[in-house]
Amino acid sequence: MSIENLRTVENVKIERMLTGSFYPTLDPFAEADEDTGDKTNAQAQYIHIRIQQRNGRKTLTTVQGIPKKFSRKKILSTVKKQFACNGTIVTDSEMGDVIQLQGDQRKAMHDFLIDKKQGLEMDPKTIKIHGF
Repeated sequence: MSIENLRTVENVKIERMLTGSFYPTLDPFAEADEDTGDKTNAQAQYIHIRIQQRNGRKTLTTVQGIPKKFSRKKILSTVKKQFACNGTIVTDSEMGDVIQLQGDQRKAMHDFLIDKKQGLEMDPKTIKIHGF
């Protein structure tokens, strides 16, 4: 190694120490694609159904990660009629469009997403249910 190469290596080490980036950025939730070996963000492929406690016995069910090819307004209106509950679409900067439903609608929403007749025909493996 020449002296110039050593200086650049030392500069890189010092720069990393100053910026705090000792390690390369690693996404622990990324999974390798089976075909190409490229890393893909597996977190974005799932539909997450969560429940949040509001006050007392009141709860909210949130659904995030519904693919863009589906109209969230139509999904919301259908779900509100089927489940006899109220709901809204909230736009979040990190999570995108999130459907909020009143009450504990986790099981009903899961069934709606995988239903072949009236639902969205989603794969049950891509749906994650969180909560109590």
